[in-house]
Amino acid sequence: MFSKETYIQRRRQLKERVGSGLLLFLGNDHAPMNYADNTYSFRQDSTFLYYFGLDHDGLAAVIDVDGDREIIFGNDPTIDDIVWMGTQPPLSEKAERVGISETLPLSRLAGFVKGKQVHYLPPYRGEHQVKLQELLGIAPAAQAAGASIPFIRAVVDMRNHKTAEEIAEIEQAVDISVEMHLAMMRMVRPGIHEAEVRAAVTAIAQRGGGDISFPVIATTHGQTLHNHGYIHTAQAGDMFLLDAGAEVASHYCGDLSSTYPVSGTFDERQRVIFDICLNAHRTAVAALAPGVPFRDVHLKACTAIAEGMKSIGLMKGDVDEAVQAGAHAMFFPCGLGHMMGLDVHDMENLGEVWVGYDGQPKSTLFGIKSLRLARPLEPGFVFTIEPGIYFIPELIDRWRAEGRFTDFLCYDAIDKFRDFGGLRNEEDYLITPDGCRRLGTKYKPMTPDEMAAAASLE
Repeated sequence: MFSKETYIQRRRQLKERVGSGLLLFLGNDHAPMNYADNTYSFRQDSTFLYYFGLDHDGLAAVIDVDGDREIIFGNDPTIDDIVWMGTQPPLSEKAERVGISETLPLSRLAGFVKGKQVHYLPPYRGEHQVKLQELLGIAPAAQAAGASIPFIRAVVDMRNHKTAEEIAEIEQAVDISVEMHLAMMRMVRPGIHEAEVRAAVTAIAQRGGGDISFPVIATTHGQTLHNHGYIHTAQAGDMFLLDAGAEVASHYCGDLSSTYPVSGTFDERQRVIFDICLNAHRTAVAALAPGVPFRDVHLKACTAIAEGMKSIGLMKGDVDEAVQAGAHAMFFPCGLGHMMGLDVHDMENLGEVWVGYDGQPKSTLFGIKSLRLARPLEPGFVFTIEPGIYFIPELIDRWRAEGRFTDFLCYDAIDKFRDFGGLRNEEDYLITPDGCRRLGTKYKPMTPDEMAAAASLE
């Protein structure tokens, strides 16, 4: 939690941006795993945290712009709450810590919003859909379309521009994330199980006082972009892909990826592909600057991958034309990066078209359509850089059968790599007034030599 002045200033700015009406914030509740008293770990709604700072369940809040009122709705702890969860301060005391002087019981919320112009954000949890239906009479199927665009855009613009105190929290998360990746490099060897690595890096995140920022990807089958199976045992000659980040107690996130050779050294084929991917990463970083559209940065990375693939005989023809047509997506079918902050994919519940595109339409082209960030970069933006190269047998077979991109793809040569898997490396960056800065005071090894040196340290 930041100082109360931070939250007071954020709410003041939000009121100025939206201008009128009542702004409704729904906090999260505990979610049962299999019965009411056995719940998943609680995670507060990030926008609620951003403006109200209270990391507790059972809360809602309103900002009445026209009436100049800010109210937190919730209930004081009962004796049963105290028996099971310990001594807790009253809601009024919690609210005072974030500069709110008015609190009301949760039962008063429906009457307060009745008959008023209510701005709400798109719901992403079933409990929010039920509450919106009860409070505003809007059916769940109609709620996303009825969400307030002025409210969304104001929140996105504020949360997209990270302040110095936010960046400090993110850097703590990145530093813990680096330790997670160093641990992977030290422990991966033939015979280790994916689940062992997952458990070890999760423990590091939790020892840091927070938790993981998203479900860990720890796999020897890196061609599956979000592989959460943890069912394989690493074999000599495999590559181990770890995509994992920490979330600190304030809930700000880190997000890093590394690909490490299980045998300790990449074979010749693996090293060639790794170096192509690393060059794409460096190409992207070199292009980062205020005012540069991230879509252009993404396409530079795509072009670097296509050039590399052409150099080893997997692609042919004009590289720029190949990228324009989308042929590179055979190897890189996803986006270069995404915004990061209180959410590891920051504010995607509010809509990528607002967060990453500033309201402009997204491409429908395979590969490019998965690019989550495309808008011109601005100072204060925090995001990932994570190019990857993946050989997905099903994609190879489908495109070959359909005769797609035969002017650019050398299918006979590509077919020899169908058992390759996939790899990526990832870092987190901040746009500064005059360029960019890699986040974190600790460095995640990126080159094969750096990773080998890190793996040898105990």
